[in-house]
Amino acid sequence: MDFGQVLSGDPSKSSKLYLAIGGLSLVKAIAVRNDRNRFRRELLDAGMFIGVGLALRKYGQLKAEKRRELESQVPDWAVGIATSEPAKRGVRNVAKQRLGNQSETESGLRDRARGMLSK
Repeated sequence: MDFGQVLSGDPSKSSKLYLAIGGLSLVKAIAVRNDRNRFRRELLDAGMFIGVGLALRKYGQLKAEKRRELESQVPDWAVGIATSEPAKRGVRNVAKQRLGNQSETESGLRDRARGMLSK
């Protein structure tokens, strides 16, 4: 898995997953403790998963803290403007215009391709 994919999304959910896998690996290591080589491998896997889980949890906390800090710096009037109905309509209009232009271009290409095939 790409390191960027690990950090994208919700790190707290990912950290819980990694911690759970690490816990299962730890239980598995205890179950195979009589076989030295397997015990070491499972213990190493458990340590890595738990370490990544703890690192992701810390990253999630730092990310949430930074987000709260940035949101506290944005003035209330700017938040009000961004969430106002005229601003939402403006974004919708721009999106419709761009999506409309793309669909016209695609239909034009489709018509040209049909015309070439019919000849």
